[in-house]
Amino acid sequence: MPSPADKSERFLARHRGTTPLLLPNAWDPGFAKVFETLGFEAIATTSSGHAATLGRLDGGVTRDEVLAHAAAMVEAVDLPVSCDFENGFADDPETVAANMELAVATGLAGGSIEDYARRSDEPIYEIGLAAERIAAAAEVAHRGAAHYVLTARAENYLRGNPSLDDTITRLQRYQEAGADVLFAPGIRDAADIKRVVESVDLPVNVIAVPGAPTIAELGALGVGRVSVGGTFAAVAAGAVAQAARELLEQGTYGFGALANEGRTVMRAAFTSD
Repeated sequence: MPSPADKSERFLARHRGTTPLLLPNAWDPGFAKVFETLGFEAIATTSSGHAATLGRLDGGVTRDEVLAHAAAMVEAVDLPVSCDFENGFADDPETVAANMELAVATGLAGGSIEDYARRSDEPIYEIGLAAERIAAAAEVAHRGAAHYVLTARAENYLRGNPSLDDTITRLQRYQEAGADVLFAPGIRDAADIKRVVESVDLPVNVIAVPGAPTIAELGALGVGRVSVGGTFAAVAAGAVAQAARELLEQGTYGFGALANEGRTVMRAAFTSD
């Protein structure tokens, strides 16, 4: 199995490839193995998908649960694993740094810290504090033998403030604070994505959502990485719901064809060498 340092180095280098790194977000170790078998080069966790496996909504998982989940994902695959570490599970930079030490210790290749403060009156951290939080996380992420790839997330577009100017300013501050990758989930317009990419010097992550440019188009815009967030987990839930409704309401078994494909993938992913 590659060492954490090897995986982190490979993960970071792939962000500057000739095509975007495609980063599927897995919600449990089994599906991490499935994505590895299908040929992906790295795996990310998903906060909403992980929460769903526990019967909860996004944001309903504790720090310790996330750390245990991340360790299990790292153990399941030989690929680099990046963790959705939400807001670092703290407001102040010192505690964010302490929590980052715990994340690094799991063997993760990287992870994200977002600027969502989880308060209705002020959902996004003030930009100075937000940058300090990234700087504190970066200091921990980069001081060990393995260069933990830190992604800084600007949450404006998901939290009621779709200001491209403010988002770019934040990403630039996070770049200065020591992030390795920048991410503003919710931006989908090609012109806006191009402006973000041209405004920073670090690789930019874009989330794959309906209406966004294709992977080829994103590559032409200079995007370094494309992730899916909780979408694959939601697709799985949707497929199960459709199959269950067919059984309940129609009494037929058309879902069997899709099940056969799933069995083939699982046999390939779960068979020991």
